[in-house]
Amino acid sequence: MSRLLVAAAACVPLLTGCVIYADAAGETVVVRMDSGTEISADTAPESLRAVRFADGALIARVDSNGCTRAADFAVSVAEGTPVDITLTRTRQDPCKAIVHEGVELRWTYGELGLTPGQAARVANPLRL
Repeated sequence: MSRLLVAAAACVPLLTGCVIYADAAGETVVVRMDSGTEISADTAPESLRAVRFADGALIARVDSNGCTRAADFAVSVAEGTPVDITLTRTRQDPCKAIVHEGVELRWTYGELGLTPGQAARVANPLRL
């Protein structure tokens, strides 16, 4: 099984496109446009506390030590109906604050490469 995951991860760069931009706050954000869900042998999708689509954006509540930002996540958008969105933390939060409720992060439909009203689902696990 792990060999299959490693082989799949090796093929992913051949099938993906990547958009890197700075958002309004000046943070660098990476959004991957895939023909399938990105698989990596050493990273797993972030467990989310809550997720919703509202006001033309994906809003996810994640664990935080006080310094977590949207730029700390890679966002993978896999084509399909609906599109599958996966959030993967690329940078750990080095701060020492205790944020019991976590923080809400936001990606607009435009940042995700989606049109308003386009069917989408989030593939990350939920942590209750």
